[in-house]
Amino acid sequence: MASHQHSYRAGETKGQTKEKTGQAMETMKEKAEAAKEKTSQTAQAAKDKTSETAQAAKEKASETTQAGGEKMGAAKDKSYEGAHGAADRAQEKKEETGGYLHEKLEQAKGMATGSAQYARDTAEAGKDKTAGMIQQAGAQVKSMAQGATDAVKQTLGMGENKDTTTTDSTSID
Repeated sequence: MASHQHSYRAGETKGQTKEKTGQAMETMKEKAEAAKEKTSQTAQAAKDKTSETAQAAKEKASETTQAGGEKMGAAKDKSYEGAHGAADRAQEKKEETGGYLHEKLEQAKGMATGSAQYARDTAEAGKDKTAGMIQQAGAQVKSMAQGATDAVKQTLGMGENKDTTTTDSTSID
């Protein structure tokens, strides 16, 4: 009768262990999916930000080019009006405008590059974090399963006896 009850308890423990392991696996699966979704959203947001920054840089470059063209036109008109001094001033304005345009274009390129690098770094960090969470979850599930196995073995009397001192109760007096 004791063996039957012992077997029943072992089966009950095994069933509870399976249920808890299943719940832990489901929880880890949900966490992994949530992390994956968050990483995807972060990468998409970074991509959108990069696209917006690039578009803004293009618009700024276009505006700068147009403004530079207007300045060059005004400088050209002045050169026709006056003598040699007016022509020199116009040339200086033209060079300033070209330098200004070049500087603004380089700034726009720098901003776009920075945004793209930020997007890459953010996506990489999210990916690393997700991998770490999944690895940690696997280790937890493995540990829980080992604990459950040890509990079942102990219940069935198959576990390793960790007590080094044994007493022989069957000795004949």
